[in-house]
Amino acid sequence: MEMNFDKLDGLIPAVIQDAQTSEVLMVGFMNQEAWEKTLQTRKAHFFSRTRNRLWMKGETSGHVQEVERIIIDCDEDSVVLKVRQVGGSACHTGKRSCFYRDEKGEEIDGAA
Repeated sequence: MEMNFDKLDGLIPAVIQDAQTSEVLMVGFMNQEAWEKTLQTRKAHFFSRTRNRLWMKGETSGHVQEVERIIIDCDEDSVVLKVRQVGGSACHTGKRSCFYRDEKGEEIDGAA
């Protein structure tokens, strides 16, 4: 399936979920190269907007995301990656998920 990279300056949002629990682990952005690398390797690749480069999740931490399923939205400009989170931590802070605080900035009960 062809993705539409035209809407956000060549990027598409990617919501990353645990394949077994559907817990949202993180959100990243993919350019065409990251998309193709993800399809080829079945490991999550992203485009870093701050570093302006392609990167594979876990390339330095070892906390790789093995892609089990890819779900594409109706406009073909966003994806959900269902992954097996290797190493236990999806967030650069060391938390399991990047979504561990509420709107007051307080940690959510049970957040890793």
